[in-house]
Amino acid sequence: MDRRRNALYLIVLVSFLAGLITGRTFFFNVAYAFTSLLIFSFLWAWTGANWLRLSRQTRARRAQVGRYMEERFTVRNTSIIPKLWLEIYDHSTLPGHRASHVVSNLKPRAGGSWLVRTLCVQRGEFELGPLRIVAGDPFGLFETERKINATSRLVVYPSTVPIPEFALPIGILPGGDALRRRTHHVTSNASGVRDYVPGDSFGRIHWRSTARKDRLVVKEFELDPLADIWMMMDADRTVHAGEFLTTDADAERMPWEIEERDFSIPPTTEEYAVTTTASLARHFLQKDRSVGFATYGQRREIIQVDRGPRQMTKLLETLAVVRARGTISLDQMLVLEGDQLSRGTTVIVVTPSTRDAWVTASHRLVRRGLRVIAVLIDAESFGGRPGTRQIATHLGSVGIPTYIIRLGDDLRLALSRQRA
Repeated sequence: MDRRRNALYLIVLVSFLAGLITGRTFFFNVAYAFTSLLIFSFLWAWTGANWLRLSRQTRARRAQVGRYMEERFTVRNTSIIPKLWLEIYDHSTLPGHRASHVVSNLKPRAGGSWLVRTLCVQRGEFELGPLRIVAGDPFGLFETERKINATSRLVVYPSTVPIPEFALPIGILPGGDALRRRTHHVTSNASGVRDYVPGDSFGRIHWRSTARKDRLVVKEFELDPLADIWMMMDADRTVHAGEFLTTDADAERMPWEIEERDFSIPPTTEEYAVTTTASLARHFLQKDRSVGFATYGQRREIIQVDRGPRQMTKLLETLAVVRARGTISLDQMLVLEGDQLSRGTTVIVVTPSTRDAWVTASHRLVRRGLRVIAVLIDAESFGGRPGTRQIATHLGSVGIPTYIIRLGDDLRLALSRQRA
């Protein structure tokens, strides 16, 4: 393109000089013709990138690893001049997101659209956009560019797997009394009634009291006398192993060549730990249990115990961005956070660590009346340090149930099969 344009510049210059030297109008006419061609081409290219409306519609601002994210792009020519071709470049940070597109022969006042489906292969927070539009003229002399700096945020949750069975924690009822804590959830423990306020569910209405008092009355509930469940994930950077492949093979395949069920967890202990934590949290929340979460990654992340879909959303939001970059070891985290837990609480530890110190800290929690369950990610199978079997034996000797997950294991089976 630069060579063609420079050649025209040279023809215009030579024609003007020849006209001045010879005085013949032919050379001036040639110079005027090519100058007009350059001006016409520049204006056509400029209008190609302007008088244009481009929009992108994201089906949802939340996605999950192993599932597809869909975006629809719509472009419309708002001028009376046709656009021969448009190159639309997308600069999103989502891995494998191929939203760039070429639009050809866009007629006046006409539009077009295309759908982009992207398999999410990496959890995290990503930016959709900005966009860059490149247009040209029919003679290929000029290109104009226009940037659309608008961006939006996409959060990709970690994947979860259904777990058929898991060692269900048994609650401890201190003194045999119910837990005197009010809750907005409907439980089997009704503690009294009160007047209806806007926002109360109709399922909480106590119809007998309503009929007797001639006004809406709702039931109040207390938490079930079951143990709280705390998920504690080890994010110490010195104990994790494996390498995350930024260009996953699945992302290189066309959408019609891959199914969501074909996706596998990236081969790192960090991703296996995150997926395990998310899957266990989902398992217990579906059973209407109260679940909390703690980890020391880039910073201290604590989610207090709660139940319901909102709690699952909080957990997934946190797990989507947490990274194994912590400097606090697992035994230190158990000491710092375990001292604040009440007797009867169940602590599920997810870690690839092969250090004995955290086993000692876990045993200390057991002696305080807490129940500890360990889920070990075998770092040796990911190319990390050996010693998972010895840690599992040590945990068994102090009465802590243990599950072991290795690279390539089916989490559904691994989390349903306790180590003997």
